[in-house]
Amino acid sequence: MKDFIAILRRFVPPYKKYLALNIFFNILAAILTLFSFALIIPILQMLFKIDEGTYTYMEWDWNHVNDVAINNFYYYVQESIARFGPDNTLALLAAALVVMTALKTGTSYLSSYFMVPLRSGIVRDLRNYMYDKITVLPIGFFTSERKGDVMARMSGDVAEIEFSIMSSLDMLFKNPVMIIVCLTTMFAISWQLTLFVFVLLPIAGYIMGKVSKKLKRTSFEGQTQWGVLMSTIEETLGGLRIVKAFNAEDKMRTRFHGENQIFYNLSNRVARRQALAHPMSEFLGTVAVAIILWFGGSLILSGHSNLDASRFIYYMVIFYNIINPAKDLSKATYSIQKGLASMERVDKILNARNPIADPDSPKALPAKGAGVRFEDVSFSYDGTVDVLRDINLDIAPGATVALVGQSGSGKSTMADLIPRFYDPTKGRICIDGTDLRDLRVHELRSLMGNVNQEAILFNDTIFNNIAFGVENATLEQVREAARIANADDFIMATDEGYDTVVGDRGCRLSGGQRQRLSIARAILKNPSLLILDEATSALDSESETLVQQALDRLMADRTTLVIAHRLSTVRNADLICVLHEGRIVEAGTHEQLLAPGAAGFYRRLVEMQSLAK
Repeated sequence: MKDFIAILRRFVPPYKKYLALNIFFNILAAILTLFSFALIIPILQMLFKIDEGTYTYMEWDWNHVNDVAINNFYYYVQESIARFGPDNTLALLAAALVVMTALKTGTSYLSSYFMVPLRSGIVRDLRNYMYDKITVLPIGFFTSERKGDVMARMSGDVAEIEFSIMSSLDMLFKNPVMIIVCLTTMFAISWQLTLFVFVLLPIAGYIMGKVSKKLKRTSFEGQTQWGVLMSTIEETLGGLRIVKAFNAEDKMRTRFHGENQIFYNLSNRVARRQALAHPMSEFLGTVAVAIILWFGGSLILSGHSNLDASRFIYYMVIFYNIINPAKDLSKATYSIQKGLASMERVDKILNARNPIADPDSPKALPAKGAGVRFEDVSFSYDGTVDVLRDINLDIAPGATVALVGQSGSGKSTMADLIPRFYDPTKGRICIDGTDLRDLRVHELRSLMGNVNQEAILFNDTIFNNIAFGVENATLEQVREAARIANADDFIMATDEGYDTVVGDRGCRLSGGQRQRLSIARAILKNPSLLILDEATSALDSESETLVQQALDRLMADRTTLVIAHRLSTVRNADLICVLHEGRIVEAGTHEQLLAPGAAGFYRRLVEMQSLAK
């Protein structure tokens, strides 16, 4: 239970008020339950001639509270029988039993009533924590994790925590209170018999604990396999065009069915082990009752105890009242073990370290320009193979610098280092003379605008997509950005204009339209430093012309880093850097790189694209 208690310490503090009220009403319900059962004893003893003794009123004595309370209770019942008769006394006791039960059930409801916001609040907070963590974790974290598995942790694992752990909270705070109150009463009735119970219960608890530990391990495997299933579904939906184009439906079905069969087998193991909780607890409870009946009967028959038949009946009634809470507690323990397996997977995200952090003493953001300098920068994704090696590059404020080279040469990696999606493994990158790692990440990225090869749009309106990341943008500001991006005409031609929803990832728009919206978004942000990553490579000629016009307007008077395969788009750059196997092997203007005596890397690229004149 150590892991479970740790979870409570993490998530319960904001809801201490509800927890205190829940425990208070649970204690009240347990006490009222005992008083309800106490009403049964005089019915057995006096109305049905089990006890024909005579009771006299006793003065209150704190040293003998139990004996005085029981004696005086029997005295008043006896007086009632003498005065009103057995029938009326029976009716009075029955009415008292109804009232006590109403109070007991009312307090039980109130205990559950105050548990609801605690339960729901913890699950809500857990989802918020996970989402917040996902948004701040570096991109590198998700290159080693399956997107579908991350989604499974946010959906399936959190749902499992809600079902297994949170739904058990009421039982875990209610049943122990009932058990403690009942055991205290049992101890007051017969300490010898209760000590014997204390020996039996740990043995039963140990047996249940051994089984539940295995359940946790199997549940962890099951939730991991669920993540594999979610990943396959996500990959299938994302790549459905390729699946159909290559007639790979059978291959994907076979893969999914195999993974689903593994999940089926694990689910069966978990469900069967969980189903064992009730019959095992019932069997162990019956064994305990049988042993207590034998031991208690032996105490009465031997005459070596103050326990008599009537008290023994009350004792067994109370003990039976422990059995159901104990069963529920054992089932809750099983559920918690299952939920803890999901919590382990969730904690892999919540406890993930974010290496891209703000410095302890951040420096002020540079007041002017956005000049960028790479100083002996090397970078490796896995810590073994360098993707970039000894990069030295100075980008002057307002200049346009292009990165060209073969695929895999490190162009996009260089661009990703500037907004600190990753940090260099060696060397440093400065903006206006200040190391990026000495700036707040949020302030650093506020200087930058990105236009990528794949225009990332959200399933929202055109207005909200353009205004994304800009607070309190007006319609006129958004329209002006769209006009500069050559997007206003096609937007106004849609049925709802700027209120048109673009669909999942902008699926209702053409590639050129999506790209122009992405450029309008960057224009509205008005960044000092612009990063263009293959912004026109996936477009047809007409769309490319419109997008290039928009880009030219966007690049004016800004520091711009351009990554391009189409060399025609970078001819006018102030500096072109050619990357090869992670190094800058050539740098200069278009004319300089084509001049005789140049290294020839750029010339070969130009010749391959038939651009030389």
